[in-house]
Amino acid sequence: MTDPTLAGKNVLIAGGAKNLGGLIARQAAQAGANVAIHYNSDASRADAEETRAAVREAGGRAEIFQGDLTVPANIARLFTDAEKEIGTIDVAVNTAGKVLRKPIVETTEAEYDSMFDINAKAAYFFIQEAGKHVADNGKIITIVTALLAAFTDGYSTYAGGKAPVEHFTRAAAKEFAERGISVTAVAPGPMDTPFFYGQETPDRVEFHKSQAMGNQLTQIEDIAPIVRFLATEGWWITGQTIFANGGYTTR
Repeated sequence: MTDPTLAGKNVLIAGGAKNLGGLIARQAAQAGANVAIHYNSDASRADAEETRAAVREAGGRAEIFQGDLTVPANIARLFTDAEKEIGTIDVAVNTAGKVLRKPIVETTEAEYDSMFDINAKAAYFFIQEAGKHVADNGKIITIVTALLAAFTDGYSTYAGGKAPVEHFTRAAAKEFAERGISVTAVAPGPMDTPFFYGQETPDRVEFHKSQAMGNQLTQIEDIAPIVRFLATEGWWITGQTIFANGGYTTR
């Protein structure tokens, strides 16, 4: 059995500047962890700095790191640089993703490549580097989507790009098991963040709400505690995709 606490642990969060990643960073710090916060572009730097300040205010060490994770060399550098700044990584969380709702017949090759680069390729190499760097008895957690269990239109490249991550998760869980590393994925429903609203009309937003308990979208506050649980007391869960979406989808 591992030590089911984040106190004194080092957590790396891809996409940790804001929204779900930012909340995970803050909650990890409140639980006693140090946090390496990744952000993708200059547009997110201010958010990353704000999250870093919140982690430090909570008493943890925190540093920020920029990088395009669709380039595997950048992922390798992220882990190496994070280790230099906060120490060996105990928990690696990948919240990075890209959403597109578009009919198949209108989707361009460039859009397909971009969607699979961030949702599948980056996720694969993040798990790979985590397997090289995360301490024994560590945790690797990836955010996917509840659409993996949906039969719907429009999200072919989003759900399609996230679908391989389930298989990456299972393979890594087996391969890393001898070191006591658990590997899991969390599948939220449509989350109440700017990423969601840019893809949907007001009528469709109301439809998505109607499919979950309480006629509401998933909140980041619904998901961050599940990530924290998987990184602590939930360490015995591995190779699984946890659907957390208020009944929006199930399987």
